[in-house]
Formats: sequence, structure tokens, C-alpha cells
Amino acid sequence: METQLKLVIGSDLSGYDLKIDILERMKKKGYDITDYGSDSAHSGLYPEIAKKVANAVAAGEYDRGILICGTGQGMAMASNKVRGIRAALCYDVFPALMSREHNNANILATGSWLVTADHFERVLEAWLFGKFDPNSRHQQRLASMLEMENER
Repeated sequence: METQLKLVIGSDLSGYDLKIDILERMKKKGYDITDYGSDSAHSGLYPEIAKKVANAVAAGEYDRGILICGTGQGMAMASNKVRGIRAALCYDVFPALMSREHNNANILATGSWLVTADHFERVLEAWLFGKFDPNSRHQQRLASMLEMENER
């Protein structure tokens, strides 16, 4: 039996409404998901939220993270500054799935201006169920990325 993933979610002010919608949907499905902010649609800086979520995922406090801002780009860029984070910016199911299966992404970023809640729920589900095979050819690529990260 597979254990339930422990998730953390965060947004800036632009992603707040989508975050609240997705948070409610995921909790109804029984997911263990913690909200790291922003606490309103009126304030919240994406680098601060991205850092909090990324640090928690990198520390192993959560299995995976979800970040939402207007385009998702700022969240992805900011969270990828944290050692051990592989954030993928995804607006659709196929890239979300591939980010898990090929890159073992541990944070999913998206943009509230670019996806509906219904569509992002499908993207998120695909990402959550995507499996990385550590015995695949992709492990070598992941090792190369880790080497690059450790050179910094």
C-alpha cells in the first residue's frame, strides 16, 4: 500500500484565489496539505513564499510542493534557487507528468492567469501520480544536475 503524500502549497497575491480553490479540492480528496501563504489576494511576495515552500520540501518536511503566482514563472525561478529543489512550471498534464517521470520534480509551479481550477486540478493529479524510476536513463541526467548544483 502506498503512503499518502505530505504536500505544502503557497501562492502570492495573484495566485491566492486559485490556491484556495485547489487547497479545498485536495483536502476534500483526503490529501495532507499545508498552506504556507499568502493569506490574502492583497499581499504576498512570491520569492518569500517560494523560499518557505522550497526550504520545507528540501528539508524533507514535505514530500512535494505546489506554488502558484500569476504566471508561475517567478515561483519556479525562485524555488529553484534552493538546493535540492527541482521545480517544474506546468500548465498542462503531459509536461507535469514528464516532470515527474523524467526529472523527479518535487515542486509544481503554475500560473493563475493561465489555468482554470478545473484544469489545474487535472494537471496536479497527473503530477502527483507520476512516478520517477531511479533505475531509468533519467537517473544519470538527474545526477548530472545534482553535480551542477553542488558546483555552486
